[in-house]
This record gives sequence, structure tokens and C-alpha cells, in this order.
Amino acid sequence: MDQSNISRYKSLDFFARQVVEGFITGRHRSPFHGFSVEFSDYRQYNTGESTRNIDWHLYGRTDRLYVKQFEEETNLRCQLLIDHSTSMYFPLDCHGNVEHPNKITFAAYAAAVLVDLLHRQRDAFGLSLISDTIDLQTPCRSSAVHQRYLFGLLDQLLQPVKAEDRPLRHTSLAEAIHLTAEQMHRRSLVVIFTDALVSPDAVEPLFDALRHLRHNKHEVILFHTYDFAHEVDLDYDARPHRFVDLESGRELRLQPSEVAAAYRAQMKSLFADIARRAMQYNIDYIPVDIAQGFHQVMQPFLIKRSKV
Repeated sequence: MDQSNISRYKSLDFFARQVVEGFITGRHRSPFHGFSVEFSDYRQYNTGESTRNIDWHLYGRTDRLYVKQFEEETNLRCQLLIDHSTSMYFPLDCHGNVEHPNKITFAAYAAAVLVDLLHRQRDAFGLSLISDTIDLQTPCRSSAVHQRYLFGLLDQLLQPVKAEDRPLRHTSLAEAIHLTAEQMHRRSLVVIFTDALVSPDAVEPLFDALRHLRHNKHEVILFHTYDFAHEVDLDYDARPHRFVDLESGRELRLQPSEVAAAYRAQMKSLFADIARRAMQYNIDYIPVDIAQGFHQVMQPFLIKRSKV
């Protein structure tokens, strides 16, 4: 993983839009008023409150009870979910190329940038790799050791794999997201990277799972990754082609021009439905045509997010 593609964003911030929980020094809104190592001021003691933070040395000098005040602390907990089903490796010839990425390359580098920013902010971050279930999940931590561990996991996603050695991983996003929601017990920011290549009747179950996260007070960012030219517009040469389903291995031979109009109409409807539901449920929806290039997508997103 090329660190120069990550460190170029170090001057930006990554904020949560909604209230988050925690007591580690940070820069996000919190529903709690806690105590930290950052001393701020004194205030008079109020009868009935805890005596734990009374400054007894000051009491000895002034004969008055004062409580140490500390800066309000917030800690963002961010769980990064990467769909690593086999369809995310399309196009196969762009694997690991950040300038012209395939979908999994975009997801891995984007997650690495967010991990780096969160670590600089002393926020906590975790990583989940999902397909039809949760294949890997780490806890949310903020240490440098945890950062390096996640970088190692993300780097593994960028390693070249021969086609015959690549496992066929199916996608069941709804089930994996429901499991994630059940396992996250503190209000967090959940960032999901997926191509959302689901049938129209699977959109409702997918958003049931996303609503599960929202119901549990989590903020959700959905990066919808796709190759517009090939996966949405069906832009192929006017000759017969062999199409292979990367998740099942099934093959289909056809002339793209014969089905292009109907295909484009269905994909347009699917994408519009996903965008509409995301807006309806207050999910930050980021459509990502990977042909735009990694930096052309991430830089505007992070600049906008740093102003939240």
C-alpha cells in the first residue's frame, strides 16, 4: 500500500454529523460530560454531587470546596465495513492500481485514509470484512498498534490473486449488516463500502438492515462503488461477449447491444431506488464511479466532511 496516497489527506479532519459517545480526547459532539486529563478550570462544589473531583489542596488553602473542571471529551467510534465478495474485484485488470482502481482497491485505500485520519484525531476505529456473513471483525481501538494491524489487513486486499485461486464469495449484505448492528453496543459511525449489486427485490431487505443501524443511533455512510461504463451502461464492443458472474462462476454469452436498453433501464431504476431510500433514512450516500479515480472521489468527500 502506497503511503503517499494516504498521507496526502493528513491536513483534513473527519467529523461525525451526529452525537457520538466516548471519553477519549477528541473533537466530536457527545451526549456525555466526562472527565479527562485536560484540566480546564475550577467551579464551586454543589451539595449532593460526587466528591471524587474536589481539590482538597485548594480546600486547605481557601476553606472552600471547589471541583476540578475538565474539557468536555468526545471519542468517535468508527466501524469500517468492506464488502469483499468476489464482485468487488471487478475490473480484474485494475487490482491494486489507485489511479485507476477496481472496487476493492478503492475501498481498501479509502478505508486506509479514514483509519489514518481517525488515528491522528485519537478516535477509535475498527474493520469488518463482509460477504454473505461477517468474515472478519476487529474491535474499535485508537492505538498505533491497531492502526498498523488494520493497514496490514487492508494491504492484503490489494495483493494480486490468480483468478483460479480467488474464492467465490457471495453477497448477502442485509444479513451481514444485521449481524454488525447486533454486535455494536455504543453509538458509532459506520462506513460501508459495497457495489450493492442486488436484485430489485433485495433493496428492501438491504435497507431494513441499514435502518437497524440507524435505529440503534449509529450514523451511516454508504459508499456505493461501481464501474459505470461496464456495470451500469453496458458499454462493450458490438460483438458477442462471454460474461462471467464473479460470485457464482456462471457464464452467459450474448450480444450486449441486444439487451443494453432494457439493462440500462433496470440499473437506472435500481440506483435511483438506492439513492432515494438513503436520503429517506438519513444515510450519507456517496456514489462512486471508480473510473473517476480515487483522489477525485475522496478529496471532495473529505473536504465536505471536514466542514461538518
